[in-house]
Amino acid sequence: MKTVTLHKGKESSLLRRHRWVFSGAIARTSEQPKNGELVRVETGKSQFLGIGHYHNGSIAVRILTFKDETIGQDFWNKRLQDALGVRKSIGLPSSATNCFRLVHAEGDGLPGCVIDVYNDCAVVQSHTDGMANEVKQISVALENLKGLKLKTIYHRNLAQKQSEFLKGDEAEGISVENGLKFKVNWVEGQKTGFFLDQRDNRALVGQYAKGRNVLNTFCYTGGFSIYALANQAKKVVSVDVSQPAVDLAAENAEINGLSKNHEAVCEDAFKYLEQASGFDLVILDPPAFAKSIKARHRAVQGYKRLNETALKRIEPNGLLFTFSCSQVVSPELFEKTVLSAAINAGRNVRVLQRLGHAADHPVNIFHPEGEYLKGLLLHVS
Repeated sequence: MKTVTLHKGKESSLLRRHRWVFSGAIARTSEQPKNGELVRVETGKSQFLGIGHYHNGSIAVRILTFKDETIGQDFWNKRLQDALGVRKSIGLPSSATNCFRLVHAEGDGLPGCVIDVYNDCAVVQSHTDGMANEVKQISVALENLKGLKLKTIYHRNLAQKQSEFLKGDEAEGISVENGLKFKVNWVEGQKTGFFLDQRDNRALVGQYAKGRNVLNTFCYTGGFSIYALANQAKKVVSVDVSQPAVDLAAENAEINGLSKNHEAVCEDAFKYLEQASGFDLVILDPPAFAKSIKARHRAVQGYKRLNETALKRIEPNGLLFTFSCSQVVSPELFEKTVLSAAINAGRNVRVLQRLGHAADHPVNIFHPEGEYLKGLLLHVS
């Protein structure tokens, strides 16, 4: 295994168990590693620090282990079994919820890897070449898991922009979340097919939806809408610019026998909001407006415009659920952006609750960058 040696003093973050080595921290390598290759990371005094995947980029090494151990099949078996143990400790899977995140990248000590389970299907997302290289062993580890019986394993290789079935060939299925049914297509859908991170926030929308007129913007396949309908919302309108997403939102309402008070609209969410009226519960859950620091300013302006429009259009005594999944926008910056929007809208706004992702998306305490989803539940007078 090739060795990456760090500059003096650059080992401190790894000693604090942060899993990223930035390119500027590297003093030299024994040989030039290939992209995705496993490497040893050491101090200038040959002190072992960790083993990880090498990448040509600003994050040069993503650490898999701080132990001097073999990264073989036993390693992957143990890591995935440990991850499943964490989910079992919070009651997943259950008869009411059979879809959940099994592996959450750095949160489970496997940077670059995300695995979502939909009943008897596991969807593996490789965000790096290193994880893509390990997918056969990951697949075997999934089949070896005690407590899951998988008929399908699907690999979405985001690093190399290709996908494949590792087991089975089912492209979609019905999953259950808190007793509600959702059709999920992991081949054609966004991410792994469904946004599991919003589970708790969907339930919270359901808690407050009774008797309200609900507008769900950027609805995707209607997750928030189904919870609102199931909890006796007076009316729910689901809006998304994607016709296939809107069609699936309508289908999910039908699957649950909840289509009576539901309207699915294919339109740009910004444009719809500008003309919206009569809604006293509004959900803003846009896609990431920024995926890099360079795009952050433009993203903030987008969040400000979106929230200002919603705050102007929502009915008095209304509830606004607003979210950002842009990792480069911190919770503090997001809240300041919403504050600015509230000032411009001229409405009295109270923060009722600060929101984040569900418990099966753990954040490693040594890697706070993993906390990407942030949200606010606002009361608007």
